[in-house]
Amino acid sequence: MGGQYRITGGKYPRMRRPRKRGRLVVLTAASVAVLGVVGWGTLQLIDVFTGGGDSASATGTKAACATAASRAAAPKALPEPGAITVNVLNATTRGGLAQKTADELKKRGFRIGEVANATEEYDKKVKGTGVLLGPAAALDTSLPVLGTQLAGAERRTDAARKGSELDLIIGDGFRNLTKKADADRALAALAEPEPAPTAKKSC
Repeated sequence: MGGQYRITGGKYPRMRRPRKRGRLVVLTAASVAVLGVVGWGTLQLIDVFTGGGDSASATGTKAACATAASRAAAPKALPEPGAITVNVLNATTRGGLAQKTADELKKRGFRIGEVANATEEYDKKVKGTGVLLGPAAALDTSLPVLGTQLAGAERRTDAARKGSELDLIIGDGFRNLTKKADADRALAALAEPEPAPTAKKSC
């Protein structure tokens, strides 16, 4: 072409398509989101396999383990035989059993209270070796200690009973107190019970 529309020189105008910047922004944002999700999932897997967790959970677990350990380590506080007063009562037709039993208990360190025949409630009505009777507070304290001296005796508590004294009521099945060596072993086992089996998951 000539005239005023004549093109001179070695450069020509080039036609370009407008860049689609919107699509580029969307792709970038999507990539960032995908990377974030992958990273979060990786952290969760690490926590699962390493036992990790939030600090509150970890603290609670440690506290529970510490409490369980202290309970297992601390022996049960039980009264000594010398702190227990025993009334020895004979519910059988055989004479002399109450005094003989009381004398033996005294040798083993127990304090002896009343020595007599059983009350009407129990007299000639105890078929086993005997009944150990005490206040409700004695159930897990002094009753188990006295129970080591007469294996197989029934243990009972009376909520209305006052004081701390115990009754050893001799029954028809009574022959003798538990042998002293066996009773001493039973007392030692009460004071230091065997630890409970540990859980599979360690603290």
